[in-house]
Amino acid sequence: MMVVEKNVVKKEDARYPSLLRDISDAPKQLYYKGEWRPELFEQCLAVVGARRMTSYGKKVTEQIAGEVAAAGITIVSGFMYGIDETAHRAAVRAGGKTIAVMPCGINIIHPEYQADLYREITETGGLILSEFAGNFPPATWTYPKRNRIVAGLSQATLVVEAGERSGALITAGFVRKYGRKLFVVPGPITSPVSRGITQLLKGGAEVASCARDILDSYGLPSAQVVAAPNPHALHSDRGNLEGNIVRELAREPLRIDELARLLGAPVELLGTTLSLMELAGAVFEEQGKYYAH
Repeated sequence: MMVVEKNVVKKEDARYPSLLRDISDAPKQLYYKGEWRPELFEQCLAVVGARRMTSYGKKVTEQIAGEVAAAGITIVSGFMYGIDETAHRAAVRAGGKTIAVMPCGINIIHPEYQADLYREITETGGLILSEFAGNFPPATWTYPKRNRIVAGLSQATLVVEAGERSGALITAGFVRKYGRKLFVVPGPITSPVSRGITQLLKGGAEVASCARDILDSYGLPSAQVVAAPNPHALHSDRGNLEGNIVRELAREPLRIDELARLLGAPVELLGTTLSLMELAGAVFEEQGKYYAH
């Protein structure tokens, strides 16, 4: 008697994602962890980008991926640190669903320090997915194969930050090959992680400056969009100084001495206020500059 593997879906199976089946190099089978539900695959957005993301990239990914996930679209990514990880976490936090496509067998947590995210994805209705079974190890050639699945599952792909040789550009290549929609988030032209974005823009990618740009392409009406909370509004009523700090940091990251000059406030007072705002989650500091959440 033949033993049927419960956690695998074959290409000929009716449950196999139809959008993925349409690509010329579709995997013969998909191994998974979590609850396989066909509705997970109905509307998917791939979110990919730099592993060494900037604070700007992290903030943009959290905002857009979170809002898109809250609207009911499944976020698909590759589980690596950086933009991938941020997109998965944003979807989970927004109460949405996410699919992590692995470059290895589904029993391997790669990278291993993201075990909490691996668990959260399956516990919140998402999936861990791979064409490799069990403990199959990641290798140089398995990453591009993973990338084609990320692109193949999704009606559209969003690239947030990418260097000239970023793996995200490989995913973008598959997106074009499959005739799907490609969005990019514009960044500073002086940044190394904007060089790949510039290439994609020159190649015809569409600009996504907010979740609405993406949701419009899925035909979702405004009423279905669940906007992420605006922390600027939440914190602006805690006093004029805090409100003014948030207003200035929303424009650009600043050092404390720059804030002092702009606001005409003593550095000592700003230091105390910023510390309290950090504890409250309104701002964060990185390499001497403060950023609004």
